[in-house]
Amino acid sequence: MQQKWLGPKRLLRNRDRGQTPRTNAAALGSSQPDGQRVEIHKLRQGENLILGFSIGGGIDQDPSQNPFSEDKTDKGIYVTRVSEGGPAEIAGLQIGDKIMQVNGWDMTMVTHDQARKRLTKRSEEVVRLLVTRQSLQKAVQQSMLS
Repeated sequence: MQQKWLGPKRLLRNRDRGQTPRTNAAALGSSQPDGQRVEIHKLRQGENLILGFSIGGGIDQDPSQNPFSEDKTDKGIYVTRVSEGGPAEIAGLQIGDKIMQVNGWDMTMVTHDQARKRLTKRSEEVVRLLVTRQSLQKAVQQSMLS
């Protein structure tokens, strides 16, 4: 199955629709940092909007197959591929980043298909992600031990 690139559009304004989805602080875990924000402007190719990355994971997937989960129980959504020169790489997204939010929507307890649909919404030309990065997590944990 070929992965599609995902890219920029208008930010979905949840408050305008009476919705306020946010990542549950408990889901982030007290030992994890707040995360890093990445804003990706989708690239238009004909009628397609390209993001330039692929994802893996989800609550419907086998977490033991996730190469980014240290304990092999994490069912989060992870970046598995970043296209060279694509919108995601330009924005600073990295392989192994765990996606916590997409445009304010909680991504900690979603299926793979729900995550894909949230990322590829045609009505959104900009995708604002909140991600955690292993290198960030380890640096914070090590600095707390010092």
